[in-house]
Amino acid sequence: MVQKISKKEYPNFAIHNSILAVFAQSAELCYTFPVNLILFENHELGKALSRRDERTIHLLKTLHKKAGDTFEAGILGGQRGSGTIEKINLDGSILVSLRVHETPPPRLPVRLGVGFPRPIQIRRLLRDISNLGVEAVDLMGSELGEKSYRDTKLFDDGGARSALIEGAVQARDTTIPALTVFARLEDWLRERPWERPEGGINTRPIPLLIAADNVRPEGTMSRLSPTKRPVVLAVGSERGWSDRERDLLEEAGFLRLSLGSRALRTETACVAATILAMEKIGELG
Repeated sequence: MVQKISKKEYPNFAIHNSILAVFAQSAELCYTFPVNLILFENHELGKALSRRDERTIHLLKTLHKKAGDTFEAGILGGQRGSGTIEKINLDGSILVSLRVHETPPPRLPVRLGVGFPRPIQIRRLLRDISNLGVEAVDLMGSELGEKSYRDTKLFDDGGARSALIEGAVQARDTTIPALTVFARLEDWLRERPWERPEGGINTRPIPLLIAADNVRPEGTMSRLSPTKRPVVLAVGSERGWSDRERDLLEEAGFLRLSLGSRALRTETACVAATILAMEKIGELG
């Protein structure tokens, strides 16, 4: 039986039927990791960064920047370019100015739906998938997945958003994937979020639907022919899909394809499937 999810349990989600959509504003920008791009939000422009802000620490302590020095910068969800440290105040805070004029490339037409992994894996998974450039990530409950994994605090404390930003800045990107949580695989398949039109009109080609499955595969993902279609990937939790879920995926139009003979961690399977999808749509050169 699937655990019922309530507003009380997930205060930072907007609930629409059985879908939980993560608020994009659920966390402040945080840089407790090496970065290739310093991101700012619109409401921060023209304001000093405190000395305890992770971006201040990264600029002054890690990169050893001084007043007048420049650095790679961008606006979250906007353009990228360069920033300049205009002044280092006596209290250790800094004033910066931005010159952003370059639009980052669009995210890849790849959507990933994945059964909830262990909480410790979710952060790494979101970081790596964001780094690869996928446009959307959907987390969902599955029959063989551990129900308690959905109790992670990452969606309450902003850790999920922070992980998406971490992956983006490593790729010098200012955008992050859309992140949505579904209670069950059935809900994801019924809602078919990959078919939602942008701006009220869906002009995209019909996507190629692929479910990673090493138990009852119809073929191997590595042998797929190149395609110009968007790709939707479904990856089960660490115990994989149940037979009933395999039938549901097949009924929904998904090809069940193997990623190889080895049993992979959920996060490894997601990265492997995403890279194979990138190769099939010509994004690896």
